Amino acid sequence: MYKRLSAVMFPVLAVLLIGAVLWGYNENQEKNSILIKAENQYQRAFHDLSYHVDKLHTELGNTLAVNPSSQGFQRKGLVNAWRITSQAQSEINQLPLSLLPFNKTEEFLANIANFSYRTAVRDLTKEPLSEGEYKTLKTLYARSEDISKELRTVQTKTIQDNLRWMDVELALATEDTTYDNTIIDGFKTVDKKVSEYDEINWGPTAAGIDNKRTLSALGGKQISGDAVKAKARKYFGLTNNAELKVVENGNGTEYSSYSVSATNPQGGHRLQADFTKKGGHLVYFMNTREVNKKNLTMDQAVDASAAFLKKHEYKEMVPVSYDIYDNVAHFTFVGKQGKVLLFPEKLSVMTAMDNGEIMGLQATDYIYNHKERKLPKANISESEARKALNRDFKVSNTDLALIENELDQEVLTYEFTGRINGHTYRIYINADSGNEEKVDLISDKDIDVTE
Repeated sequence: MYKRLSAVMFPVLAVLLIGAVLWGYNENQEKNSILIKAENQYQRAFHDLSYHVDKLHTELGNTLAVNPSSQGFQRKGLVNAWRITSQAQSEINQLPLSLLPFNKTEEFLANIANFSYRTAVRDLTKEPLSEGEYKTLKTLYARSEDISKELRTVQTKTIQDNLRWMDVELALATEDTTYDNTIIDGFKTVDKKVSEYDEINWGPTAAGIDNKRTLSALGGKQISGDAVKAKARKYFGLTNNAELKVVENGNGTEYSSYSVSATNPQGGHRLQADFTKKGGHLVYFMNTREVNKKNLTMDQAVDASAAFLKKHEYKEMVPVSYDIYDNVAHFTFVGKQGKVLLFPEKLSVMTAMDNGEIMGLQATDYIYNHKERKLPKANISESEARKALNRDFKVSNTDLALIENELDQEVLTYEFTGRINGHTYRIYINADSGNEEKVDLISDKDIDVTE
């Protein structure tokens, strides 16, 4: 009996054993294939990074080498520097460096990209490179050479010693601070060298690079948690007896704020908002109630939104566009001074289409940019500005508008809204020079309410 049982079971077990071995072999092969693929991707990104930093150094040198009157070549060189730097930044993001201190080098490359782009997009024939910008270019040229040399040193060691990036990822993932890795040490050396550089004068075209929006820069006095509760009750439409929870964020930092939350006693849905600690400015608020019906017309929803803004002292606000999602209308309002639309003073209002209740407000741009301005006068007429438009562009509406251009400068423009090639656009023509400043495509869902 046992002989017959063993005669049957032995082949079965043998087949299972062979199957298990083959399965394990295939799993190991697939794992090795994935590891090899990841290693190849890391190696490619690293060698491309080294190449592009070296290329950046060359491109900056070429830009400095030409005659100062060769604005066309300078613009080409600066555009190439911006493109190459952007590629280098992308390659850094492809490497397993998230846990490695390399932020100074990334910041340095980002500043080069911004400086190059902002300088290249302006009219260099009217505003050529200044002495300060030439000095900045020379500094960037020298420092990019230093970084390139350090990366080439790491690259040489990587090739000679057949080093693997997978070992870098393992060392960083396990937070092994004693791990001796040439690649990690090389990148630390690069970042340390960059951190020791003197501050660079990026010049007027890049003045906005480090112009960070901080809550501490806002006007007004520091307010208490109780004062924030009072403000929140007004926005939420709650009585003084309603309970609110207040959490202080970033205490003692330039980003200090309050987060307020409550439960609506009528519907049980959540209400939440953020206020700045300095000045008590509302950053945003949100009502999470579901809106299941659409009873209002768009004009009624616009009126409800405008009344809400007026009630909370957002003065002279004009709706410029809207879209609808889940029975909630999302309006964009901008400030208005005289006849000029102030697009930097922008905020968004969300209004329920069932009863006109305000479901949310996003006011970040408004609180940073709202101020009394001395607006420039238009040096060209509307008819002169129209000459810059495509002759096939069918204008439906025209306004004077203050916008921020690509250099983050506020400029007065004529805003022409119209259609061409089956789509609606807003085209902004500089009211001083007659040049095109900006073109915005208006999607079918983002309906223009100024028409």
